[in-house]
Amino acid sequence: MDNVRLNGLLLCTNTAEADVVIDHLPEHVELTRNEPGCISFEVSPTQDPLVWSVEEEFTDPEAFKAHQERAASSLWGRMTSSIARDYKISGLD
Repeated sequence: MDNVRLNGLLLCTNTAEADVVIDHLPEHVELTRNEPGCISFEVSPTQDPLVWSVEEEFTDPEAFKAHQERAASSLWGRMTSSIARDYKISGLD
């Protein structure tokens, strides 16, 4: 079975949204990296101060889905739910 990979962008529309990301990202990264099945999780700023590059890899679809559920219900998920994401996911088929 292939690993599940997510690659894409987190796209803020203004500095207020970017500040939310900056404030809540460290805890989100720490929690995600400690999840069962997380192989790698990187969220990096780009040259545009409103855009972050996101790269995730999980061992299997179950670990990825558990991450998605945990993240959605977390403080990160609640605080960033209105921020646009442009993600491509492979390995769920």
